[in-house]
Amino acid sequence: FYAGMVRKKNVLATMMQSFAITCLVTVVWMVAGFSIAFTNGNAFFGDFSRFMLSGIGEAWDKPFTLGAGTDAAVPTTVPETVFMMFQMTFAIITPALIAGAFADRLKFSALCVFMVLWSLLVYAPIAHWVWAPTGWLAGLGAADFAGGTVVHINAGVAGLVCALVLGKRIGYGTDNMAPFNLAL
Repeated sequence: FYAGMVRKKNVLATMMQSFAITCLVTVVWMVAGFSIAFTNGNAFFGDFSRFMLSGIGEAWDKPFTLGAGTDAAVPTTVPETVFMMFQMTFAIITPALIAGAFADRLKFSALCVFMVLWSLLVYAPIAHWVWAPTGWLAGLGAADFAGGTVVHINAGVAGLVCALVLGKRIGYGTDNMAPFNLAL
């Protein structure tokens, strides 16, 4: 999708950025992101009991309880491994949405560093706030079934901040910035 929205000279770079984000966030999510987002911890940040997916395979075929041992515990109908993978799709899609804001403007190495840090320091804690039963917004009764808060507002604000910090694209207003292939 994003490759069709950029100039012809940036199509392959944009496709590679999306692929790299998928790879990076997958690893970051399994190493620490899931643990930060969905373990009990406190109202703002999960603990590291699932760091490197520690112990997640012990009951790989049985439903688990999200927030187990707390007053806000929520029994699920799926194994924790399935839940982790399902939530990982949102963790991947959210930074991919941000990528449109810095297409044509950010070096690949900077993109990689930014996405790792943003995933751990922004996305995972906000996912904890809203989707973990022990999160402070969940405790206030917030209900985000479709990702409006965790995914879309989060990505929109991050994209706006990136665009403001990076400034206008080089050649904006003078070069042809027409998208290469809108159908793509």
